[in-house]
Amino acid sequence: MLYPAPLFRGTLIKRYKRFLTDVTLEVGTIVVAHCANSGSMLSVNTPGAEVWLSPASNPDRKLRYTWELVRIGNTLVGINTGLPNYIVEEAILAGTIPELAGYARVRREVKYGRNSRIDLLLEDDNRPPCYVEVKNVTMRRNLTDGPVEFPDAVTSRGAKHLEEMIDMVKGGARAAMMYLVQRDDGAAFSIAGDIDPTYRDGLKRAMAGGVEVLCYSCTVNPKGVAVAGPVPLALDRP
Repeated sequence: MLYPAPLFRGTLIKRYKRFLTDVTLEVGTIVVAHCANSGSMLSVNTPGAEVWLSPASNPDRKLRYTWELVRIGNTLVGINTGLPNYIVEEAILAGTIPELAGYARVRREVKYGRNSRIDLLLEDDNRPPCYVEVKNVTMRRNLTDGPVEFPDAVTSRGAKHLEEMIDMVKGGARAAMMYLVQRDDGAAFSIAGDIDPTYRDGLKRAMAGGVEVLCYSCTVNPKGVAVAGPVPLALDRP
């Protein structure tokens, strides 16, 4: 996925009210940017970090910029949670994710379960449908040898989706949890059970119920974000 316009580099001042971010641009101007991430952003919201902003395409939009990337150490991390579905869909169509290849059609935001929408529905006339839930992963608390982790905050909505995906498998469909890591420095992926033990237990039930778990890292730079390759699962890590 390529950004439609060049990004602007700046320095993070602070993130506040969940969706607002103060940034000093390279030219010295301080701007308020939209933060398209409702999580805690633990480990990726340090004041003083290098950040990259995309310009708004709509001239009438109140906030003229959106926060896209942050540099943590030597690693650029994509924090915009509005992009993972597009990134994963592009990778599926390109055959970059073998586990999800071979379907004739991909649809986004399809209603299913109990008043929910699945991120991606893969369909083919010759096989059962595959329900794909995409989660954006940014957190890495231990930069020395620690895994990338999800979630960075309690997610009751995420736990609900796990139960609904179990129901899809019971009905004869495939269901896959796709954890998209918008960074390339994690040697393994784990669930942050200390942050949300309910989600951890829900994922274990889902896996026992036939829900597949996939984790892929990304190459991230100011030109775009693309799926790179699989990340090993270390789900029992404390």
